Amino acid sequence: MKEFHSIVITGASGGIGRALVYELARPGTSLLLLGRNISKLKEVSEEARSKGAMAEFAFCDVTDGGQLSKLVREFDARRNVDLLVANAGVSSGLGQGQSPEPEGHAQRLIEVNLIGAINTVETLLPEFITRKAGHIAIISSLAGVRPHADMPSYSASKSGLRAYGIALRGWLRGKGVGVSVIMPGFVTSPMSARHHGPKPFEVSAENAAKIIVRGIRNNRSMISFPWQLLLLIRLGNLLPAPVSDWFERRFAAEIRPENE
Repeated sequence: MKEFHSIVITGASGGIGRALVYELARPGTSLLLLGRNISKLKEVSEEARSKGAMAEFAFCDVTDGGQLSKLVREFDARRNVDLLVANAGVSSGLGQGQSPEPEGHAQRLIEVNLIGAINTVETLLPEFITRKAGHIAIISSLAGVRPHADMPSYSASKSGLRAYGIALRGWLRGKGVGVSVIMPGFVTSPMSARHHGPKPFEVSAENAAKIIVRGIRNNRSMISFPWQLLLLIRLGNLLPAPVSDWFERRFAAEIRPENE
């Protein structure tokens, strides 16, 4: 089982990111926590320190590849990172009354969820390959396995991220660099709270973090949960498209904007 001592987590200020910090923090562990909410990052870093870890934090927008690279590589030069978690993400859905997604939302989702994750991976990919060590964890979603009709662009971003992670895993296999593609279902978080509709088999952020960390430490390539929802999705994907679409619409939801 792998143990990690120097960790970078994007989107660390809340939800899964915050829970991962708490799950990974322990004496002898160094953490770089990145996100867009400085006050929450400070709180999370204090939680990590209370568990005996060393924690640094910084404001960072993952779409700014230059800033992101500078922060991560400076930390790596001092701490020799062995786990990089690309977790930062945003969500959005159809407009009011099932109208098209608001203009610009699709671009933002792709830029943050997909390009931002790729930016994150690229910060340390050359170093990991050179050292023949390190582990990359990419947080995708079960929406990348069965796209959600109420969240077309979000689903596309997570599908792209899943494909990127699988390809990355295949390329890096044998180079000493581990890759885990994580595909959660509904996880209790501020993002999930904006999802007004059925959330079958919802998992707490704390339990999600435990599942993710256990899978990463065991070097699992794919970490998908909850298994009940994954099973339903796999069975649904085997059905003819009209039947599959009918079944998916049983879980229709309204996705409230971030500012609500």
